[in-house]
Amino acid sequence: MSVSAHRKAETIGKHQTHDGDTGSPEVQVALLSDRISHLTEHLKNNHKDHHSRRGLLKMVGQRRALLDYLKRQSLDRYKKLIEVLGLRR
Repeated sequence: MSVSAHRKAETIGKHQTHDGDTGSPEVQVALLSDRISHLTEHLKNNHKDHHSRRGLLKMVGQRRALLDYLKRQSLDRYKKLIEVLGLRR
């Protein structure tokens, strides 16, 4: 099950760079981070769910690619996003 529409709108509102922004790397990474944390909790209870685990790994790779792109484009935005989301890098 994915993230609820209300929570998704809240995340978009928190990370958007301008009104109507839903596609910037910051918003995409924030949405992926919400989905990753939700799926991680699911896998703690359902450790044999290998199909969801594969989806989780694909999302982590996609988030990593978006973060690498953002780091190349604007290091300041990258550092700010990492700090806000609490990611390790």
